[in-house]
Amino acid sequence: MSDSCCGTVAVEIEQFAAPQQAASGQPGNLPVVVIGAGPVGLAAAAHLAERGIDFRVLEAGDRVAASVAQWGHVRVFSPWKYNIDAAARRLLEADGWSAPDPDWLPTGAELIDDYLAPLAKLFGDKVRLGAKVSAISRLGYDRVRTAGRDDAPFLIRLADGTELTARAIIDASGTYTSPNVLGASGLPAHGEHEVVVDHALPDVLGADRDRYEGRRVLVVGAGHSAATTLLALAELDDTPITWAIRAGDAARTYGGGAADALPARGALGTRLRAHVTSGRIRLLTGFFTHRLHPTGQGVEVVSRDPSGHEQSVTADRIAAATGYRPDHSIAAELRLDLDPVLGSTRALAPLIDPNQHSCGTVPAHGVDELAHPEPGYYAVGVKSYGRAPTFLMATGYEQVRSVVAALVGDWEAARDVQLDLPETGVCSSNLAEAQEQRVGLATGISGGLLSAPLPLATVSAGDGGCCG
Repeated sequence: MSDSCCGTVAVEIEQFAAPQQAASGQPGNLPVVVIGAGPVGLAAAAHLAERGIDFRVLEAGDRVAASVAQWGHVRVFSPWKYNIDAAARRLLEADGWSAPDPDWLPTGAELIDDYLAPLAKLFGDKVRLGAKVSAISRLGYDRVRTAGRDDAPFLIRLADGTELTARAIIDASGTYTSPNVLGASGLPAHGEHEVVVDHALPDVLGADRDRYEGRRVLVVGAGHSAATTLLALAELDDTPITWAIRAGDAARTYGGGAADALPARGALGTRLRAHVTSGRIRLLTGFFTHRLHPTGQGVEVVSRDPSGHEQSVTADRIAAATGYRPDHSIAAELRLDLDPVLGSTRALAPLIDPNQHSCGTVPAHGVDELAHPEPGYYAVGVKSYGRAPTFLMATGYEQVRSVVAALVGDWEAARDVQLDLPETGVCSSNLAEAQEQRVGLATGISGGLLSAPLPLATVSAGDGGCCG
């Protein structure tokens, strides 16, 4: 080794033997671990079960689909026939299960009770609740070491310190627990963490009613979750509502009204526009949240636009409906190839870029687009989309079908990716009118687990809240 500070330096790399494999033998004999027991995670489990692959499902919550349960009062845009994975359906029907009305638009709670909970029950103790993953690595290998890496099993550490090994990992942990910040530049607004900011889609007309009724409420965001919350708030008496968006107008949220390809979405926008026009909802455009300041009269929320112009509003409750972003921190010791803009895989990013695509124009994709330099690790579902709000649940089902086929070496099936979605304009107005009379207006989650603007069901513009 040279003594010179600029000379050639020989760096010695520690040589070590490959770690001992788990008691069950080689990695191929270990289970595949699925992270998350939501719709896409349980669909992955169904495909693994059909293929005869041993698996474990780790769910951080205390119940199946814990994140879905948080918005259980919300009714989604897509009907049952597009919300049930094919492999899951086969397993359930073999057990005597009867599918719900295929044209019905389920709530999150119905999605769990009528589909996900019965599916998870089939898997018994292979689904482990309260199992929050804190880190993933390779047994005996940090991210730097290469020799023998691909033959080492994955090491999964849980928040309680428990560790387990796996032959492969399907990460369907979603993004619901990592919402975007209020700050308009992608950074937290000054003081944002010093005040109470509510998550998107509070149960305004149910469990959370007392927190909102009679209060001054500010809703920030321009997606369907914001629209849903605003329409519910409008049903409350003596509740002043302010809606703040960065755009110069609300045309994107209003959608096409009666001409919208998704009538349920159009009805949502039509009702929202009517409330803004009547003054029931105060709309602030060009609002770039910059600072939150608690005062004796409430929380002052200050906007500062790129030109430096400021405006402000004071509220008692703030509901953030600003979307979600993925958290890849648990995989920090894995070799990921993430797109620098979206946080999806680099190969998937151009197919889902929201600057170029809507949900309906995203092509089918599978294992090749989801693969990382770390063989055997796949992020699927909404997490795979990073910060793109163009995810469809049906797309997640096709992702896991392809990934599981690849795990068993069936590359022909893995690469035969297809997405069977209805043609634009296919609607069922009579069904949706009847459904709304019974349960209320359909809605959805933009950028979240069920951002599913499928042109499937018409909802009339009559009376009714977000869930009736």
